Parts: sequence; C-alpha cells; structure tokens
Amino acid sequence: MIKRSLDSEPGQKRRVHVFLFWAVVTVIWFSSLGLRALIHPDEGRYADISLTMLQSGDWITPRLNGLLYFEKPALQYWAGAASFSLFGINEFAARFWPGLTSFLTVLVVWSFGKRLYGRDIAGKAALIVAGAMWIVGNGHFLTLDMGATFFLTLALFSFLLAQDEQSTPRARRWLMWLCWAAMAGATLSKGLVGPLIPGMTIILYSLAGMRWAIWKRLHLLSGLLVYFCIAAPWFIVVSRRNPEFANFFFVHEHFQRFLTTEHKRTGAIWYFVPVLLLGFFPWTTLLGRALREGWKSDGAGFQGRQVLLIWCIFTFAFFSVSGSKLPSYILPMFPALGMLLALGIGQVTEKAWRWHLLVPALLFAALVGLYPFAGRAVTPEAPLEVWQHMLGFMAVAGLTGLLGTWLAWRAISRGQLTTGLAALSLTSIVAMTLAMTGHDSYGQLKSSKRIVHAMGQYVHDDTELFSVRMHDQTFPFYMRRPVTLVDYRDEFALGQDIEPTRWIPSLAQFESRWRKAARATAMMHPETYDELSKNQLPMQVVYRDARRLVVVKP
Repeated sequence: MIKRSLDSEPGQKRRVHVFLFWAVVTVIWFSSLGLRALIHPDEGRYADISLTMLQSGDWITPRLNGLLYFEKPALQYWAGAASFSLFGINEFAARFWPGLTSFLTVLVVWSFGKRLYGRDIAGKAALIVAGAMWIVGNGHFLTLDMGATFFLTLALFSFLLAQDEQSTPRARRWLMWLCWAAMAGATLSKGLVGPLIPGMTIILYSLAGMRWAIWKRLHLLSGLLVYFCIAAPWFIVVSRRNPEFANFFFVHEHFQRFLTTEHKRTGAIWYFVPVLLLGFFPWTTLLGRALREGWKSDGAGFQGRQVLLIWCIFTFAFFSVSGSKLPSYILPMFPALGMLLALGIGQVTEKAWRWHLLVPALLFAALVGLYPFAGRAVTPEAPLEVWQHMLGFMAVAGLTGLLGTWLAWRAISRGQLTTGLAALSLTSIVAMTLAMTGHDSYGQLKSSKRIVHAMGQYVHDDTELFSVRMHDQTFPFYMRRPVTLVDYRDEFALGQDIEPTRWIPSLAQFESRWRKAARATAMMHPETYDELSKNQLPMQVVYRDARRLVVVKP
C-alpha cells in the first residue's frame, strides 16, 4: 500500500507546487476554449440563441434562428449573452459558460470535500474530477449539460455537508438553502432533472435504510420557498408571454422525451456503459474501487458515501431507461464518482497501480499508432489532409500521454501518490486539449465558419439569406443574423407553426422569392442545387464542398 504522498513535503513547498499545478491547469483550461470553430448542431444552436438574446434585448423568450424555441430553459442563454457582451462575439465567449462551470465543478468538489473528508482526500478528488475525460470534453464543448452538472454537484455536496454530524443547526440551515438554490439553478439550466436527481437520491437513501429522520433536516418549507423564488419567475413570465410554452416544455420536452422515442435519440439499455468507461478515463480501471467505496459505512449516523453511490446509480439507471439518450446525459455522476474514488484510492496497492497505468498507456500508444492509417479513413466529405491534421494532433496527444503516464508511475512507485495523480490528471487535460484542437480540421466540415468567410464579399446588409432543405446551426451565428428556412422543419416546427411568415414551406415559393430579391444568397445540398438548376433559377456558386454549397443571385 502506498503510504507517502505530496503532503509529506514541507508545507510551504507543497503549497507552491499546488499553486503552480492549478495555475497551469487554469491557463490550459481557459485558453483552449476559443481554439476551434463552433460545430453543428449543438454548439451552433446554443451560441445562436444567446447571440439573438443579446441582439434583440429580449431576455425572456428564446429564439433559434429567429424562431420561437422552447426546448430548454434560459439560464445558459443568459450566461452566453453576457459572455458575448463581455468578450465579444467569438468562440471563446460562446464556450465560456461550460468552461467556467466545469472549472467551478472541480472547485466545489475540492472546497466541500475538504470540509467533509479532509484536505488530502479533497485534493485527490479534485485531481480525479479535473482529469476525467468527460469533464474536460464537456467543459470545452457548448452544450447545456456542464452548467447543469455544476449546479447539481453544488446541490449534492451542500446536502452532504448539511447532513454531516459536525454541522451546526445554523450551518445546516444555510447549507440546505444553498442546496435548494442550486437545484433551482439546475432547473433553469436543464429543466426538471434539477430537482429530480437530488430528490430521488434522497428518497432512495431513505428507503435503503429506513432513514426517515433525514427529512426533518431538509428545511422543506423554507427550502421550497428558496427554490421557487429562484426557479419560478422566468417560467411564469415566459408562459404568460407565450401560451404554448408550458405544454411544449413540460409535456413534450420532458415526459414524452423520457417515455417515448419521438425525439429519435434512442439507444440500447447498455448505451451509457461505453460512455462511462471512456468518460472516466484515465481512471476507468478504478471504477470498481470507487463503487465499492460507496458500500462502506461512515460509522453511526449519516452515510455520505451511500448518498454518493445512490446518486451515481440513479443517474446512470434513469437515463439508461429513457427513450431519449445522448452521451452527455450522465455527466452529473462523474463528480460523485471522483469523490468515491478519492476516498478509496489510498488503498490501491503498488502492484494494482502497475496494471491500472497500463490501460491509459496502451490507449495513448494507440493514438500514436493511428497516424499511419490516415489514408484509410478518407471519404468524399473528409479528404486526406483533414485526417492527417487531426491524427497528427492525436499522435502528439498520445506521446504526451505516454510521457505523463510514465511520470505518474515513477511518482507512485516512490510512494508519492498525490504527485502521481497530479501527473496523470494534467496529462489527461493536455492530451484532451491537443486532441480537441486537432479535431478542428474535421469540425470545420460541420461548421459554417469557412463558408461565411468565403461568401463575405457577396453579402451586404440588405442581402436575403436562405437555407434550403437543410440547416447548419452555425450558419446564423457566423452570419450574425437569422437565415430564412426553406422546406425544412425539424426542431423549428413549433416556431414555424406559431409564426408561419418567418419561413418558406415549399421550393416553388422559394424560387418566386429568389427571383424577386435584389440580393440573395442560399446554402443547400448539391441535389437541391441540381433540381433548382433544371428550373433555370439564376444562381452563382461561391462555395462548394462534398455535402453543401452556397449560391448567390448574379
């Protein structure tokens, strides 16, 4: 068993090392947010909604590409709009909220974990969570899940600290109010999962050991008041302004999404197994240790480890049986897993560490070995230079990972567990950053950034913009204004039904509109272009790739 750690160093020296480590992590974490173009669909969608809020000054009713959009609450849109106002309209500002909330999630794990389990355990948990691939990845990709995960993590750990036997009645009251406020933040970020995951965790914990006394310490009445004072106002106002909102948001986007496959995001019951295994990298082979730790007793009284375990199991099971699945849905379980692993990681033997570090080493080596096979991945949509660029970055990420894994093993073999964890965590962050940066060459194929640059000289303030029988969600963002959809509905259907004049339902109507326009440009698939060419519609191609092209009216 490993007995020595970084904490055996003199206090001043250790504090300097800790500060330098987290300073490096902070620089890498935030400086990499703007290195890649936004990609379709999620990043373009949420950036466009936030930009529209900022431009319109309407902070109540979300609009996507100018059309009413009620699928998600408004908190992240507000954060995105504020970020654009502070940092300008760019990729860094678009991703700043998930980048910030992912970093704050690590901070919550450390600060609350320190009071719950001590500085050493909290430091290890922060290293584990910061280095987990799914935290790094989702913290640098624009979706709603990282913001929701931050608030859910804050709710979980404030609840754990409130129920700790050492907490005073006054501290318990304030911590539970913080828990209720965090649930409200999660609700405004992602919807009803905000109260659902914490609520079901408490219910299942109570049932597991018939622990009903805990309900007396939840401050239910005042807590519900805090929750509704924060969460309810926006829902009330947006519903009053838009009578269609409540039914669509609560019924269509929650109950139908969970109970049916209407949203066409289906998956097998084991869908999230590979997501969990890959997402917890480089700690994957220690998952069993983390889960076993949840079964251990904390002694008499409140069982915080069991709460962490139940949180993880419920989150995983709930989304596994849902009719709608996306890989980032189980993200809220990763901070809890990290804390569980930190509680037991000191019991991992040196021999077990050898086997554990072999797995990330093999995966990093595989990244290096992929580069010679770039030519085998070539498709009409993704030419050789795209794959060479992306796999080149992945090869560098792999080499970095091999070096970091070796440094981690060297530290752990000397009994310096915390140093080894720090090396492996930083390695994971750097490798993920390199891999995501390299992905931009492929991501550009799913982005309109280059397209908008190519068509810049053809677009003026009075130019009409169209997207015909397709829609790239990044197109309105990079154009800085909405485009008119033609013969395309998908997630815009509600907004199109409410405001039918904001789109063009048929190709024939589009042809008429195009011929009358003084200036016009349109994005479409090659097949649509061929069809319109047969009708001798006046068009000049100014951009073309394998799956889309842009035309202007001559």
